[in-house]
Amino acid sequence: MAGPALAQYRTKDVPSVAALDAGAIAPGTIAFTDHRDNPANPESGLVPFAEWSRARPAEKAALTPHPAYVEPDYPVTANGVTKNRHETLKVYVAEARFVVPRAPERIDLKRFASLAFLGRMDPAIKHKALSPSEATPTKDPAAAFARRPDRPWCAAPDTLCIESRYDLEGKLPLGVKLANKLEEGGKKIAEFVSFQSELRVLPPEEAGRLAALTRIEAPVAGALEQNIFWVNQILRFGKFLAVLQPAANDPGKTVVTATMALGIKADVLDRKKEYERVPVLRNLLPAQVLMGNSSFNTGTSISAGLPTYARNRIAAFADALAKE
Repeated sequence: MAGPALAQYRTKDVPSVAALDAGAIAPGTIAFTDHRDNPANPESGLVPFAEWSRARPAEKAALTPHPAYVEPDYPVTANGVTKNRHETLKVYVAEARFVVPRAPERIDLKRFASLAFLGRMDPAIKHKALSPSEATPTKDPAAAFARRPDRPWCAAPDTLCIESRYDLEGKLPLGVKLANKLEEGGKKIAEFVSFQSELRVLPPEEAGRLAALTRIEAPVAGALEQNIFWVNQILRFGKFLAVLQPAANDPGKTVVTATMALGIKADVLDRKKEYERVPVLRNLLPAQVLMGNSSFNTGTSISAGLPTYARNRIAAFADALAKE
């Protein structure tokens, strides 16, 4: 299945987006970093959630499902005995910045808060509207740990509630079938990723606080957020956030800071021994696949690995803004 249309904007790796002078970003260029200092290391670019929370508190507050978010704790029953489990996470964060040759007031973010727009961003992922009452954390007591403390998911005004599904592409479904044969009574790996999210243009009072994330001394003109609060496997959360601010050197241009964050279950990354002993699965190590270092990676969407997916998602958004 085809991925996003070929981007007009091109990504350029930089050591730091926040340290970059936005006025120095060339037209049609996306300054990009995902902190992968050593791409040959499968887990380069992944940081433990607790460490991330301490080192980058503004990122943690803005890019987790809600500012008070912590690693999940929930009961697990095995052999009739119920114990509380603490789940550790690792976080992948991709940061990007680009300039749109149009003033912020001429960009209508509400045009991008739709199912049709999400479908254009990545045609390999299928979306449909979800009733807020059907959000898994809301209706399932076993998922209570994923609820917001301040409101139910999708209950904010002008919010689109979404159910999405991505069927793994290329050789990955075959790899999953082989991996599942190794499991004896354990939870099987699905051949698809399904997730629930809310999509909205943030109200001014919420958007205004995001200058702490961008580190640009200019008023926030608008922000668009897709907040993934439930995933069937591998991930616990995800967020795409785009923040618009006027360019300091030219009020007729807009500086866009686009960020993607994904919270990955640490125990998924630790599944190595059962794969390493099977020759055909040695390249199916979860860390390798997720970070795009496996022969099983393919395409331009999630099956390509998180770094490729993040680049393409951000580039597709940049192109859409340029054409808006």
